[in-house]
Amino acid sequence: MNAIPDAEALYLELLRGVKPLMRPDTRLVGITSGGAWLVERLQKDLGLPGAPGIISSAMHRDDFARRGLAASAQTTLPFDVNGADVLLLDDVLYTGRTIRAVLNELFDFGRPACVRLAVLIDRGGRELPVAADFAAQKLELPATQLLALARSDSGAFSFKVEENT
Repeated sequence: MNAIPDAEALYLELLRGVKPLMRPDTRLVGITSGGAWLVERLQKDLGLPGAPGIISSAMHRDDFARRGLAASAQTTLPFDVNGADVLLLDDVLYTGRTIRAVLNELFDFGRPACVRLAVLIDRGGRELPVAADFAAQKLELPATQLLALARSDSGAFSFKVEENT
């Protein structure tokens, strides 16, 4: 990878790109942990009332034995999922397995009318037929690298690249 993307600049692009996807009844739901950070900030920046939803993929992962359960992984959906217009948010879209797991978790709570997906980065490498309705940037990375969103104490976003061992 040449340069680490500017996460703050991509957040502003995500904010711009999400606005046309919003309907009067759209509920934002962030995927733990990077998507949860994004949704908290988007909820505020879009001036939406109430708290956004937070959803975990942990209980529905097909690689649960390898990844384990994150201690902070809790699903909180402060609205009725049945008939809801849901906009899922995540930091990096890669294989599609997290999205599949999150959809299973969401449907455990009810049947939404519509589910769409917005991400900061679409890095390709899909293993399942999943596509984002909006991606702030498309970026190809070697399979040996992981790209993760980080958040400072002040709330500023950055990306870190790690070698996948």
